[in-house]
Amino acid sequence: MALTARHLISIDDLTDADLASLVTRGADFAAGRAAGERPLDGAVAGIYFARTSTRTRTAFSSGALRLGARIIAYGPGDLQLNTGESTEDTGRVLSGMLDLLVARTAGDPAEMRGWASQDRMAVVNAMSADEHPTQALTDLTTLLGQFGRIEGLRVLYVGEGNNTAAALALALPRFRSVHLELRTPPGYGLAPDVLVRAAATAARTGATVVERHDMDDLPRDVDAVYTTRWQTTGTSKPDPDWRRIFAPFQVGAALWRTSPDAVFLHDLPAHRGEEVTAEVLDGPASIAFRQAENKMNSAMAVLEWSRGGPLREPSSVAALGLAPGVVAGAAPAR
Repeated sequence: MALTARHLISIDDLTDADLASLVTRGADFAAGRAAGERPLDGAVAGIYFARTSTRTRTAFSSGALRLGARIIAYGPGDLQLNTGESTEDTGRVLSGMLDLLVARTAGDPAEMRGWASQDRMAVVNAMSADEHPTQALTDLTTLLGQFGRIEGLRVLYVGEGNNTAAALALALPRFRSVHLELRTPPGYGLAPDVLVRAAATAARTGATVVERHDMDDLPRDVDAVYTTRWQTTGTSKPDPDWRRIFAPFQVGAALWRTSPDAVFLHDLPAHRGEEVTAEVLDGPASIAFRQAENKMNSAMAVLEWSRGGPLREPSSVAALGLAPGVVAGAAPAR
């Protein structure tokens, strides 16, 4: 019996039930509770990266192999997209040969939507210019493993409102009573439509999402401090003075004076002395490298789900703190 392909281009493609299932399953893989399972036996996965990647590419490649799939890897110059073939035609052709495609594009997410215009091959966004959904799933898996819950967590994000921040802002407010505060440099905040979508989600779950463009009056007693590199992979900033604007947003030890028990998250790669000090990244509060390892655990959950794997509804759904309706698969606010 053929499995139903599920596409993951944006966090908004996931129902609440999907999100709960993926985070729970990622935690299962991280804890070794799913060791030896091979739900992708016989499947063929394409791994296409038009941009550099260490963690995400390795995570999906290793995860696919561990789950029993065979992989075909493509580099930025390998597909006929470079000679003008449409994304729709490319997707249609690949869907007759691959069971799923994991892709990191050079920019426009519409490219992935073109590949996903067919329903035979699952398409997974491993980062586009506007959003990094599998990073958010990694982050939630890491938070669940650290705290045993997501409900009610207080997270401070410091840095550019990039694709990682966008995915986090769309995913975290799905959980009850979460507080996400973003401090982004002036002119480098979240896209307005992302803030609107995040606010709509927060309104139905009792979460809060706040964005400010300064480092004054930081929230106290946060559970996690999160930052990302200032120079997002594959991008450059038009303002030659951008480093001066970003300088006040460096994450240093002073942030722990009012949140002494907070953990530190970073999606890596990190540039010590820029977005974060070495004292923080290599210090006792940092779980950034455990977070990186969870890339693979989360990738395995996504790969299994994308090929029609069952939704997981264990008792930990309650601990996740999703709003009522999760088991019924409530659709996210659009």
